[in-house]
Amino acid sequence: MITLKEALTQSPEALAEIRRELKKRAESNALNAVISFDEAGEGVPILLKDNIQVKGWSVTCASKILQGYVAPYDATVVTKLREAGMAPFGRANMDEFAMGSTTESSYYGPTLNPYDTSRVPGGSSGGSAAAVAAGEAIAALGSDTGGSIRQPAAYCGVVGLKPTYGRVSRYGLASYASSLDQIGPITQNVEDAAILYDAITGHDPRDSTSADRSDEPVAGRIDPDRPLRIAVVENYAAEASDAVQRAHEEAVKALEEAGHRIVRTTLSNTKYDIATYYIVATAEAATNLARYDGVRYGRRCEDPKNLADLYFRTRSEGFGEEVKRRILLGNFVLSSGYYDAYYLKAQKVRHLIRDEFNRVFEEADLILAPVAPSVAPELGALADPLEMYKSDMYTIAVNLIGLPGIALPIMKDTETGLPVGLQLLAKAFDERTLFDGAASLERAVNYKN
Repeated sequence: MITLKEALTQSPEALAEIRRELKKRAESNALNAVISFDEAGEGVPILLKDNIQVKGWSVTCASKILQGYVAPYDATVVTKLREAGMAPFGRANMDEFAMGSTTESSYYGPTLNPYDTSRVPGGSSGGSAAAVAAGEAIAALGSDTGGSIRQPAAYCGVVGLKPTYGRVSRYGLASYASSLDQIGPITQNVEDAAILYDAITGHDPRDSTSADRSDEPVAGRIDPDRPLRIAVVENYAAEASDAVQRAHEEAVKALEEAGHRIVRTTLSNTKYDIATYYIVATAEAATNLARYDGVRYGRRCEDPKNLADLYFRTRSEGFGEEVKRRILLGNFVLSSGYYDAYYLKAQKVRHLIRDEFNRVFEEADLILAPVAPSVAPELGALADPLEMYKSDMYTIAVNLIGLPGIALPIMKDTETGLPVGLQLLAKAFDERTLFDGAASLERAVNYKN
């Protein structure tokens, strides 16, 4: 598959042929990664997760409740893509409203992992990652609320970047958890990720959480030879599977041989990550999804008896089980008598987690960590919600404190042949160092599909 960097040099005629070829591949692969196409755009085709608004497109967040909704405006990232010579090409499958870690909760059915179709591609941006890995897309955009870009990228053997919170405008992104969501690229390599990152970043006055900064572009300035201090969190990798631990050891060795200094450290607050994340995320989700009531837009139930019946039946029929579960949990932690005990306490713990990461960054430029505790699980293996929540153990802290992180493939598991990815984390707004380290690690491990 042609890379994003190469595609940007192609003629309009060549790009039109590429769009036709991508559509043909997606229709023949049966991975259910790309759920709709729009071939009218001019520019390098970029696949979009089904929660990013494109004017005139049906955008459904892979939910029954939004069937029939047509976006009335473009998300800021879509406007920026067009300004950079790119164009939205199609919609990628996802977990319903980005709530899930496997892309099995989609109204359109599950997406399959291109390395092994009995396995999940990860989630919630599983369609975006699977499409890039399978050659159905040159590059894609996903959203990362608790690892939803990095984890599917690791499962599918591609590169996934979660930028610093505020780097990329959320205007036009359907909200799951507003203080955690961030749009980012999924690409074939680190250089392509930098190109797409440069294209979508920048201050947006329409997004009150957008950072007003004027940093220089990253693409073309990446320095893989820059020596860095890279922290290894020893109690992190110890909880992962043998395959992930082997990849971790391989990456540490490769980084040392590339001239980087390894800093051994520990993080003691990791035991609070999952509880804190699912309190904050579900509370914000319950608030954000209250707007889907059958009155303003989207699907509504047939022949409601009264207003209460309209609300109840529309939401009961329109939302899937995982979304209902998180709405219930979110309303519980926000309810009278529990708000102080759960939600406020979780917000305080976010500061403890941030303080501990800041301590590590006093000694290191980057942190190397696993992305998931294992390779991609089989379809249905994470049917237990608690097991699914535990699979996010390595990624959610990054969202809670707004740091940038990039996942990239390290090796293939010798037993299953599946990709094993790791992530590098950097200080807030230090994507330049993150890309330098990622490019160095990519070169050092020399991963091959």
